[in-house]
Amino acid sequence: MSGEEDVQGSKILTDVKEACSNQTPGKDDADPAEGSGRPRWLVPVVSAVVVVVFVMAGVVSWMVVSGRDHDREAERCSRAVALLETPAGGSAARVARWREAAEVSSDQVKDVKTVIAMARAVKNAGGTSPRTVGCDASMTTRDLKAAADRAEGLNGRYGELDRAAKAVLASRDAKDLDDARAALDAKKDEASRLLGDSDGKVADNTTREALQQTIGQAAQDQGGKARAWRDAAASLQSAIDQVNASMQAKIQAGQQAKASQQAAPSYRPSYGQSGGGGWTPPTPVQQPVPSTPQGRGGESGAQSRLPPLDTTHHGCNPDGSCGIG
Repeated sequence: MSGEEDVQGSKILTDVKEACSNQTPGKDDADPAEGSGRPRWLVPVVSAVVVVVFVMAGVVSWMVVSGRDHDREAERCSRAVALLETPAGGSAARVARWREAAEVSSDQVKDVKTVIAMARAVKNAGGTSPRTVGCDASMTTRDLKAAADRAEGLNGRYGELDRAAKAVLASRDAKDLDDARAALDAKKDEASRLLGDSDGKVADNTTREALQQTIGQAAQDQGGKARAWRDAAASLQSAIDQVNASMQAKIQAGQQAKASQQAAPSYRPSYGQSGGGGWTPPTPVQQPVPSTPQGRGGESGAQSRLPPLDTTHHGCNPDGSCGIG
């Protein structure tokens, strides 16, 4: 009972006592044994009045205290429910973040413990779908207290879910950044080797110049976003593709030139034949060399190549000359 309620009860009791003391007792009502002149009925009446006053004071006190408890629980319930319904407590973005983090697997994060903590938080919260709590001033104090406890418990579990989801997404982004950096480093090595191997082997040397420039750009710090590192790797891949295409074009051009030379026609016309086309000089026929007889005394030269003399003398002189007729 509060101090104000005690004062009210005491005031009521005082008023009752004063009313009783102002009564003038009758002669017949006086107690001759006591000689006080007080009627016999006064004592029980006063006692009954005092009891009633105290009962009324207790009822009033209980009503006041009960009303204050009701108001306090209603305010607590309203405050807890408001946290669930505010943008920071139950917005669509918050729920989307929970569900995104819940879909992340252990091989996508840098720290596997974050995924384990997220699974535990989802279980404690009863899932990733937020629940609502009803709270109205017309509810009883007991119902208001139960609703306030439930809303505060959900707020605590949702706060744990927020922290777990944030840790999972941060760990995923960290691994994504590491993977993007490693991919760019590998692509830079590939591009550097190609730049050296393609020297003098491209149809268009500007492709090699563009590749060298892209390598220099990729060597710079791309910042803390994985997307920037992936974009740099994609630019390198595009420059690599252009150099490879230029190398292939040169190879194909060489093959086509060689095929054209092998397919060129060769004309060799024979003497005395008509027809168009190019002219190829005839191949000289090599005559057999006659054996050289040895002359008398080992003579050689022009005499050794003369035909033998006709010794039959068929109309010819012994020196080989023939007369007319």
